[in-house]
Amino acid sequence: HSVSRTSPNLAFVPACLPPDPVEVEELQHFVSNSKRLFVMTGAGISTESGIPDYRSEGVGLYSRTDRRPIQHAEFVRSASARQRYWARNFVGWPQFSSHQPNTAHLVLRDWEKLGKLHWLVTQNVDALHTKAGSQRVTELHGCTHRVFCLACGDQILRSELQEHFEALNPTWKAEAFGVAPDGDVFLTDEQVRNFQVPACRKCGGILKPDVTFFGDTVSREKVNFVHHRLAESDSMLVAGSSMQVYSGYRFALAAREKQLPIAVLNIGPTRLDHFASLKLNSRCGELLPLIV
Repeated sequence: HSVSRTSPNLAFVPACLPPDPVEVEELQHFVSNSKRLFVMTGAGISTESGIPDYRSEGVGLYSRTDRRPIQHAEFVRSASARQRYWARNFVGWPQFSSHQPNTAHLVLRDWEKLGKLHWLVTQNVDALHTKAGSQRVTELHGCTHRVFCLACGDQILRSELQEHFEALNPTWKAEAFGVAPDGDVFLTDEQVRNFQVPACRKCGGILKPDVTFFGDTVSREKVNFVHHRLAESDSMLVAGSSMQVYSGYRFALAAREKQLPIAVLNIGPTRLDHFASLKLNSRCGELLPLIV
C-alpha cells in the first residue's frame, strides 16, 4: 500500500531497539487474523511527528519539567488561568498546527481503505489522523483545531481565533521557552500579563478549545458510540499509549471482557501488559509499515 516516506522526528521518542523479526511476524499474524480491527492510538503515535508526550521516560513533559497541563475547573473558574493558557497557546499554535502525519498515521489510513481497520479511536487532540485521511475515527478527547463557547456552544475554527488574537494584541510579542504536548509553550507570568483574550462573538461567553482537559469527562454519548464500534470489532490494537488515563483504558477493559485478542505496540510498560495477547516495544512508525 502507498505510504509516503517521511523522515521521523525522534527528539521526543524514547530509545528503543529496532523491531524484532519474530515480533513483526507475531503482529502480522494478529492483523491478518483480524477482520474488523479496532485501533486505539495515544501520544506515542504522534511523537514521531515532533509532538512531545507527557509520560515517555526521559523525553516526556513530566520527566523534563515540573509543568502540568491545565485542569478543567481552573480554566472555567479563573480568568487569569485562561489568559495564561491562551497566551501560551497563541504563541505555540503556528508550530503546533503545522505538524504533519507520520508513517504510522498513513499506514492506519491505508488499513481503513483496505477494509481491515473497522474503527479508530485516538486520545490525541492534534488532528493528525484526520490530516492523514482517516475517516472512521473518533477523537476521544476532542481536537485543538476547534474552539467553542461554554455559554452558547457556538463553534469556530482555532485558526479563526488566531486572527482574533492577532487583532486584539497587535503589539504583543513573546519568545517561547520550549514546546508542550498540547500546542502551548512555556511563558513567564510577566510575558502573559498584558495578553488580551477575546470573548465569544455571539454571546460574550468564555471560549475553550474543544478538548477534554484533565479533570473533565468525555461525554456519555461519545463513550457509548465508541462502545458500539468496539462491539462490532473482532480484535483491538493499542498503538502509542500507556493507557494510564481511564477514559481510554475502559475500552481495553471492555475488549478483555468480550475476550477479544489485544495487541499493544508501545515503547515502555502499559496498563494492559498483564492481559494483552501481544506486547511490542517498538516505534509505531517503524513497525506498522512492515505489516501487510
